[in-house]
Amino acid sequence: MLTQLAIRDYAIVDTLDLELAGGMTAITGETGAGKSILLGALGLCLGERADAGSVRHGCERADLSARFDIAALPAARRWLAERELPDDDCLLRRVVTANGRSKAWINGQPATVADLKALGEHLVEIHGQHAHQLLLREETHLRLLDDFAGNRSAVSELGETFRRWQTTRRRLKQLTESGDEVQARRQLLRYQVEELDALALGDDELATLEHEQEQLAHAEETLREAQFAAECCDNDDGGALTLLNQATHHLDPLPGSDRGALAEVLAMLGEARIQIEEAVRELQRFADATELDPERLAWVESRLGEVHRIARKHHVMPEELPALHRRLQAELESLEGGEHDLEALRAEVEALRDSWRERARTVGEARRQAAGRFGKAVQEQLAFLAMGKARFEVEVEGRHSPQADGMEEVRFLISANPGQPPRPLAKVASGGELSRISLAIQVVAARHSTIPSLVFDEVDVGISGATAEIVGQLLRRLGDNGQVMTVTHLPQVAAQAHHHLHIEKQAKRDITLTRMALLDEAGRVSELARMLGGVNLSDRTLAHAREMLDASQQGAAH
Repeated sequence: MLTQLAIRDYAIVDTLDLELAGGMTAITGETGAGKSILLGALGLCLGERADAGSVRHGCERADLSARFDIAALPAARRWLAERELPDDDCLLRRVVTANGRSKAWINGQPATVADLKALGEHLVEIHGQHAHQLLLREETHLRLLDDFAGNRSAVSELGETFRRWQTTRRRLKQLTESGDEVQARRQLLRYQVEELDALALGDDELATLEHEQEQLAHAEETLREAQFAAECCDNDDGGALTLLNQATHHLDPLPGSDRGALAEVLAMLGEARIQIEEAVRELQRFADATELDPERLAWVESRLGEVHRIARKHHVMPEELPALHRRLQAELESLEGGEHDLEALRAEVEALRDSWRERARTVGEARRQAAGRFGKAVQEQLAFLAMGKARFEVEVEGRHSPQADGMEEVRFLISANPGQPPRPLAKVASGGELSRISLAIQVVAARHSTIPSLVFDEVDVGISGATAEIVGQLLRRLGDNGQVMTVTHLPQVAAQAHHHLHIEKQAKRDITLTRMALLDEAGRVSELARMLGGVNLSDRTLAHAREMLDASQQGAAH
């Protein structure tokens, strides 16, 4: 579960360190206080898209991290172990710069945003405030039923088999229909590969040849200039060493007092003589190592000419020839084999088709068996949410053509009033009914989730009164078996929570910041009173809030 969330310079938060526990945590605050900031920061740690707007105004970057206890999450630990990352803990970190770029780390090791998202699927499940809108899409129905049935891994394997089957089918069709074109392409590839085989250009050879050509082409000039420089330093007719020796010779005989005053100058002249002598030796060694090899130069230039000729022929840069060589070899190998290759592809297509059909049959059977149980479970929650007369059903129908996720279409049907046949959600449910139906479905789905941390973002929109209290009880029951965080505007829901996180906006001079803190009992009473009665809190409102909190906590204890 999520144990710690640290935020630095994100949106209107300067610094925040939250310690989080299991159970149900209510997140409340006035409209616009920044409740979405908390979920936004968590979302970035889980791989959601980042932009420059994430960074607090005037700051260079936003730094976010989320720590998870994964002792009871074998899937997450296995994901880390497969990538040779420490699996005793899990720390996700995301840094977003003011220009919109971002970097990510998992347990201190650099990672991609895709890695964050893949690992995050094992850590947190977020039920957004617009989840009821997603329920109008039938693909959502199929996914929720599969989660309920425990089909997630089986459907993933089914999809992978389907994609391999379709890829192999397309390749077989291409080879079968192309005929003469394939033969012509094969002949062209053979010629091109033979030419590149003969060239045999190594990956780093071009840079080596160009460097050698430059050295050989300028060897005579380099040797001449090095020898001239050496003569300038050491020449009996006025070289630097001769002149230095003369200068020293003239200063040495001076009287003691004058010679003492010039001691530093004499030392400098001595050091200069030593440096020049060393330079002369280095120049001589350099000149001795410089080769004049016209034959080698001619060969290197010929080799470079051939490389550039073949590169122009293929319309690529010379340094791209080794990669082109490998690519053409791979394409030629894929086309070689003739009829034997086609037969092998036909056999592979049939094997993949049969494997997909078998997997699809197993998944479809699991869906049909789970549909009745899922419908019954949602029906029970609807009764709990004052929709006892509604009838909820899960319809599973066969498709006319195979798809990556199987041969079934799934629809959620509802009859809100007795005597009416069940119809699709989009055609029956009103806004308030859809909110309650959505919550009932999400509660059922969450109960069968293998992920212990659940986030509900204002899923209680459109619910009030006694139903709101029941919603709070449902969320608390989920929290009894894991970790539930819920953003809510309803005091009836907040009063049911094990923990209460309050968010408020504070203005200091020209700066607006968001503050978040876990409330103690007195703080919870004040916040519930605000949610009940607004800004001016009366004694009656405070008493009502105290009564609501006590009743909710005592009722939950029983």
